[in-house]
Amino acid sequence: MKLTLSSLDDLNARVEEAREEHERRYPGDRGDRQPVHTVYVPADRFTAETPSDMGAEALRLLNAHAPDPGAIATAFGVGQSLAGTVRERVVAKLAREPVEDVRIDFEDGYGVRDDEEEDAHVLRAVEEVARAYEARRLPYYWGLRVKSFAEGGHERGLRTLDGFLTGLAERLGKLPGGFVVTFPKIVVPEHVELFAEFLGRFEDEIGLPENMLRFEVQIETPQSITRLGEIVEAAGRRLSAAHFGVFDYTAAIGLPPSEQRLDHPACEYARHVMQVTLAGTGVRLSDGSTNVVPSSDDTADVHRAWRTHAALVRYSLLHGYNQGWDLHSAHLASRFASVYAFHLAGLDDAIDRVRSWNAGDGRDVRTDGVVDEPATIKALTARLRRAVDCGAIDASAVSLPD
Repeated sequence: MKLTLSSLDDLNARVEEAREEHERRYPGDRGDRQPVHTVYVPADRFTAETPSDMGAEALRLLNAHAPDPGAIATAFGVGQSLAGTVRERVVAKLAREPVEDVRIDFEDGYGVRDDEEEDAHVLRAVEEVARAYEARRLPYYWGLRVKSFAEGGHERGLRTLDGFLTGLAERLGKLPGGFVVTFPKIVVPEHVELFAEFLGRFEDEIGLPENMLRFEVQIETPQSITRLGEIVEAAGRRLSAAHFGVFDYTAAIGLPPSEQRLDHPACEYARHVMQVTLAGTGVRLSDGSTNVVPSSDDTADVHRAWRTHAALVRYSLLHGYNQGWDLHSAHLASRFASVYAFHLAGLDDAIDRVRSWNAGDGRDVRTDGVVDEPATIKALTARLRRAVDCGAIDASAVSLPD
């Protein structure tokens, strides 16, 4: 074939440079397990038994107020055909792994204490984490939420984190896997950069591998939405996730308390900005929480809290947020029931479509007159992996590519 230009080496080299820079910024999902929730526990209340105690209370509520499939369907908005299976699997989950990710909270859930009191709670948290680890009861993911730099809590926050990590290293001789720090209320990317620098200094001093200490950012200020790309750059390779903080965000933009809710249109905007900015970066998304909890142990009150929370969990899942915050034992039942029902709905169809695609005939028109695309199959495969990870389905039910 005859060509006009004899050499494009310089252009090809620049294309490769641009591609390499894109891959640096957008490496894609890490491929490891993502929890379906993060459970926040005030630091002065956390013990090695907290996750199992919360699971036991959630199971008690389930048995008392949703003892059969019909009650499951009513309480959680689960289809009648799935209710029995959902209940069975939620019961097993609450007994086996009621908390997938726990955050020992030294920020809003803990409040401001004098240094002596917070130091004592840091040492207590060290001992409780060590006990949980030694008893094999530490959740798959776990960590601390420290105080915000934006509110003048930087000295106390860094002291708490240093003291906790130092104490745990002395107590156990290592840092158990799954550790992550939550960095809240970001108003300027420079604070994120300085926090990342602190973690690097600590690693160097104590002899930890580079970038072993990772953190997640809480996106709960207007400034953190408008400068989210800069925040990601400032965090570097240490950033694991971005969590949306509904109450601080809605208050900061002037919404009245009655409208400070996860499904407000203002929150939709913020979450969509997070999705677009973070897509492909490997930084995972987590939605926020609800403050609706049972006001009593009456079935009507428990069902009211469950219905509200379950609807918000479904809302998040349908908008591409596969993780959220839970603040109360009652939320565990509605979290897992909603997540399991979501994954079980259309499960056989999803498995058939992925298997058909992997067998090589996925471009054929399906019986419903739709042709699957590679991106759709990728999303279905990711959904099946998440379903296996959280216990909605057994790994033997589906064969996924490595």
